[in-house]
Amino acid sequence: MRKIRWGWVAVAAVPTVFIGYFFAYPVARILILGLSEIGEGFSGVEARLFRVGWFTLWQAALSTLLTIVVAAPMTWAVSTYEFKGRRLAMALVTVPFVLPTVVVGTAFLSLGVSESVAAILAAHVFFNVAVVVRTVSALWSRIDPSLQEAARVLGASEWRVFREVTFPLLRPAIAAASSIVFLFTFTSFGVVLILGGFRHATLEVEIYRQAVTLFDLPLAAALAVVQLLGVSVALWAYARYQERRSVTWTLDRATRQPLPAGRRRWVVAGVVTLTIGLLMVPLATLVTRTLSPDLYLRLLQTDPVVGSPAEAMRNSLLFAAVAMAIALVVGITAATVITSKRGRLSTWFDMVLMLPLGTSAVTVGFGFIVALDWPIDLRATLWLIPIAHALVAVPFVVRSTVPTLRAIPPELREAAATLGAKPSRVWRHIDLPIVSRAAGVGAGFAFVISLGEFGATSFIARPTTPTMPTMIFRFLARPGQTSFGMAMTMAVLLAAVTTLVVMWMDRAQAGDLGRF
Repeated sequence: MRKIRWGWVAVAAVPTVFIGYFFAYPVARILILGLSEIGEGFSGVEARLFRVGWFTLWQAALSTLLTIVVAAPMTWAVSTYEFKGRRLAMALVTVPFVLPTVVVGTAFLSLGVSESVAAILAAHVFFNVAVVVRTVSALWSRIDPSLQEAARVLGASEWRVFREVTFPLLRPAIAAASSIVFLFTFTSFGVVLILGGFRHATLEVEIYRQAVTLFDLPLAAALAVVQLLGVSVALWAYARYQERRSVTWTLDRATRQPLPAGRRRWVVAGVVTLTIGLLMVPLATLVTRTLSPDLYLRLLQTDPVVGSPAEAMRNSLLFAAVAMAIALVVGITAATVITSKRGRLSTWFDMVLMLPLGTSAVTVGFGFIVALDWPIDLRATLWLIPIAHALVAVPFVVRSTVPTLRAIPPELREAAATLGAKPSRVWRHIDLPIVSRAAGVGAGFAFVISLGEFGATSFIARPTTPTMPTMIFRFLARPGQTSFGMAMTMAVLLAAVTTLVVMWMDRAQAGDLGRF
């Protein structure tokens, strides 16, 4: 009879209970409530809901297509050529993606754009260009140059080499990037709410409207079910595409050509400059419109209607610290279970932990309101906010730590065990010191995610405990240039803190994580 390792069971229980109670249970309650509403019909609102569903679908598809088109030249430049300033260019392209959605929405409002579909599409492209550039360039730069050179020797033009050699090899990466962008835009909330309002609502915004504004929880649950089905279909379609159209080939080490002289050099310089310039315009405009010291001094004052910006900043930092701690504990214990070499159990465990990334934050927050009244009512506690943030952040901690834990030579653990060390002591003195740097990167991700989270927080935050994103939205919803200036100022501060943390993570990831 195999001896039960109770220590391992206790470690596995931490992420299992956390994901089970704070994710699986609320989603199940939403499904039950939503399916009962679907069975009874939508009470005469089918026309609006069909428009919302159709708009969600086509704007996500169009946003994805536009993002691929806009990102293509930049992806070609950074994948093919090595040039001075390339790493800086990649960092600047990534800045919009790490910004909170309320900051992106406010940045576009600072340009003077009005609520419109065009503004939503432009913001989605701005937000997701980095996904395409980083995902596709990581594969493009590792294509063996001899494959392309052989085609040129046989007389193929540059366009034909790309069409018949390069593009087929890039299809898996393009499909991966497209699926990520589609899911982000299909479940987009903050950008759509700020730049489209309820007039151009997606399913995500309509769920918020039905639950928070109209208090129709069953209908909101039904919409959440429809959205979950849409996300599931998109993930299934992506998996099927990768299964049927993937190409097997040997990856070369990352190689890029020196930037040639002449016209090609100017084309690359123009592509990089134009792409970065377009991405920086909204952020530069946002910063320049908040250069008045009076706006920053107003953040220290309490508005009788909106509340205290200083308190919102304190709340955001506090919630982010607590969410980071929760995500670290759950994420590291989960990574330990995944890397314990227990076959299919670890594989399924890993997949389940990634599910919150495929579920919208609004659905998570709505699920908390619907479900977390048993066995004790947590809906009125402040703990709900950092727990919701940690739920979204745990997958990032897992993905940051699993590769490092798997890279630890088994001989180290075996040597410690031979000398009489218990598994807990082996983990404490071998695994933990090695994985600590990777865990720090995961902690940074968790902190940034919590700091800018808006979808779930809009459901569960109390009026008396605002966060920076909810405070920005309050100022935007209030008419007047002063309120708009306050929203822009808070957005600049939130963007600055986010950028600093991301820059630290970029430095922490330099070199070989986990080496000692």
